[in-house]
Amino acid sequence: MFTSQTSSFQDSIDVEERDDFDSDEISGYSQKTQLNCYYTIYLYQGTRSEASGDNVAWNQRRADSTTSQDDFSLTLIDSSLPSEAEPELRTYISRRLSKGALLGGMGNIATVDLSLPEQAVGCYCCLLEQERSPEQPDADGNGYVICFMGGSEKGLNLFRLELDKYVQGLRSSLQTPELQNLETEVRPYLTQWYEESVMHIYRVVQLVQNNISFLLHAALSHTHVEVINSDERTKADVSRFIKAASLQGLSQQDTTAASLCKAMSEDTQSDLTIDCSTSPPTLANTVSNRFCDDWIQAFLNAAERCNPFLLRQILENFKLKAIQDMNSLKRFVRQAEMSHYALFRCCQFLQGCGNGDVLLQNARAEHSELPEACSIISVLEDFLLEQSQAQA
Repeated sequence: MFTSQTSSFQDSIDVEERDDFDSDEISGYSQKTQLNCYYTIYLYQGTRSEASGDNVAWNQRRADSTTSQDDFSLTLIDSSLPSEAEPELRTYISRRLSKGALLGGMGNIATVDLSLPEQAVGCYCCLLEQERSPEQPDADGNGYVICFMGGSEKGLNLFRLELDKYVQGLRSSLQTPELQNLETEVRPYLTQWYEESVMHIYRVVQLVQNNISFLLHAALSHTHVEVINSDERTKADVSRFIKAASLQGLSQQDTTAASLCKAMSEDTQSDLTIDCSTSPPTLANTVSNRFCDDWIQAFLNAAERCNPFLLRQILENFKLKAIQDMNSLKRFVRQAEMSHYALFRCCQFLQGCGNGDVLLQNARAEHSELPEACSIISVLEDFLLEQSQAQA
């Protein structure tokens, strides 16, 4: 039992050593090479939608950067791609639009072959449709197609939610086809897509280094993390890391997360505090366990390779292993209600996994309305307490 459990855990944390998670495949660049990132924004116009005189004149001036189909046209507004690569991307996007493969507001990620040093790159593209006029509800709408390119398809898929949210943050700045705020608002925003949507996990690991286990434990145990004496970006990075590492929303019981948060607010445990007035930052009220400590080196190795995509994959594996252990404990608890031997196996499992405190905390919240299960959990909590006191 312990052999298979250890083997499975080692497979999870050694993700960066396996061929199927090689840095070239996930990120699209080698360890020693800086990743090139690109963006492009197009104006999308349905041919049945009415255009103002100013829009028509603008489109005529941009005729050499426009691709027209029977039911829409696609006009380049701005791009950081090399001049020879942008028409290739426009052709690709036009084909996707013709097939109805781009739905409004939903990002699409694929691999595209362009005239770039990388040749094949991951491409995220999203159609942001403008609101249709009440007078013409059935008319083809206008909008913008935003594309982000860099890394690989597999790597960008790890950050799909972040990319969707980042694109939506641009909606308020896209008011007119001419985009008079292109240089002041739109272009700076698009240029920062990689730093803001992908690099936050890397920045947090670089910030706390070996202390990353404290943040992992805080995320699993729903402990609030407070960042003081830092800029807003660092606070946002840490908040996003905690959210990405937590299991909230993944539990089978919708009430589990709420129960945990309530239990933690009533607990005497203090918030984890990160004081950035010193370098490296000082952490207070730190709590960790063997399970979280065992993941430290995997995070540090990926950060040393400057590979944010691999870091995200390791974080996902961390969560997956925690969920697997949580499900195993729930199964053992159900069995222990009818068997003393199952209770013994429960104790063995908690002793071996290194994450007993977090697992029991989640189990107690999820089984709060089941008296028999709560009594089993109380026995297990006493067992872990005795074990920790004996080791001390």
